Amino acid sequence: MNFLELLKHTFLEPRPASPEDLSPEEALQINFKIIVAEFADNVESNGGETIAAILGSCEGLSVSYFNEPFNKSFLNLDGRTFFDLIDKGQSILDRTGADVLVWGCRENDKIRLNFQTSAQYGKNGGSFVSPLDSLYFPASFFETPQNFPPALGVLVYGAVVSALVPSNRQKKIQKKYLLKKIIARLSSDNSAKALSIDYLPYVMNFLGLIYLSYSSESDKDKDFKIVRNLLENAIKHQDLIKNPLHLGCIYNHLGQLYRTASLHQAKRHSAYCRGAISNYRLAQKYIGKYSYPYDYGMISYQLSHLFYDYWKQKEDLQALRDAVFNLREAEKIFTYALFPEFWADIQGELGHLLTILGRLTGNDAIFELALAAHKNRQKIITERRDPLLWAAIQENIGGIYGFLGQKNSDNDSLEEALDCYHDALYIFENMQRQDDVKRLTSDIAKTSRLINA
Repeated sequence: MNFLELLKHTFLEPRPASPEDLSPEEALQINFKIIVAEFADNVESNGGETIAAILGSCEGLSVSYFNEPFNKSFLNLDGRTFFDLIDKGQSILDRTGADVLVWGCRENDKIRLNFQTSAQYGKNGGSFVSPLDSLYFPASFFETPQNFPPALGVLVYGAVVSALVPSNRQKKIQKKYLLKKIIARLSSDNSAKALSIDYLPYVMNFLGLIYLSYSSESDKDKDFKIVRNLLENAIKHQDLIKNPLHLGCIYNHLGQLYRTASLHQAKRHSAYCRGAISNYRLAQKYIGKYSYPYDYGMISYQLSHLFYDYWKQKEDLQALRDAVFNLREAEKIFTYALFPEFWADIQGELGHLLTILGRLTGNDAIFELALAAHKNRQKIITERRDPLLWAAIQENIGGIYGFLGQKNSDNDSLEEALDCYHDALYIFENMQRQDDVKRLTSDIAKTSRLINA
């Protein structure tokens, strides 16, 4: 496969400078920490050292090699060992303070690379790359850095940078700056002719991820089409994909692409929402709830948002029910015990959706579920920890009690509403939130009149 010709006919071209680019001095001060773990290999090899050496020469990265002995059998990507992979990777990331962990595993005459970060699963994951995304190369390439085609080294570099989850605005700008330079380098390198077509779906998937990571906030239709063409090209060669999981990853990224387009290209919002829903559902056929729950759960979380958006446009009650269903699916996976912050966010969104559904259906049982969700959120968002957000939740709870009290002429519910409103008012007064104080004072007066009517 002539890599240069492939890339020139897909998307890679020099990108114009961005007004947000960091100065050279600022860029030099930002280095992302990368850990390359010793590869799981049944023959003696230097694969991990080779990748560490290649990445160590790349701008913006500080690379270390991790060769402590441990059982790496979980790297077979079997769903039964998925939690072991995530847990061990998280342990290494915590110990080293790394931004990205690179795994390597031999499969016959190939080496598979995967990329893990601490924040790949969560409301604000910040990366389109999953630990399940796999990049394959011939094992012979890993014998020495000199054997590794430079263009493919740049591709691995792009995969690592795409996986990064920047912790602040400057790092976000640096990530985009590095991706722009990677795209330019890939467009001018003709060193990967030796790579056979067997590797095409995996290469195209990561090329799509690199460009999606670079252009995710773009409102240009051209950028959308470039990523779509790359990912659809990968799917066209699905006969070369041995493990259906990898096909699921590609459909997941098509869902992500359509989702980002729906957020930034208002003219075709509905069409992009439908495209995202369709591709995410296809992805879940291959990424099972019980085998790869975190990725399944993240897709469910995104589907919930998409169905909610669809309901806002079309007022289709079934879409709202689908939004609740998918959020419940995510809730089962991102639990209070393992993902407390994300779980709290999900509870807040459930409370919001169930309140709307309760108002539309007039079903008191749905309101009770909404109340439970808001109260669950307060297990994490306490009055001491975040008083302003806690007060906002308390106001929401009061609003539900007030609605039920007025609807059912139930003074007990109205008194519960008053208690909640007063709790929130106390916080808003102390924090001098005058607009909030005015609104709560009005709600308290209205509720008091209903009780005394």
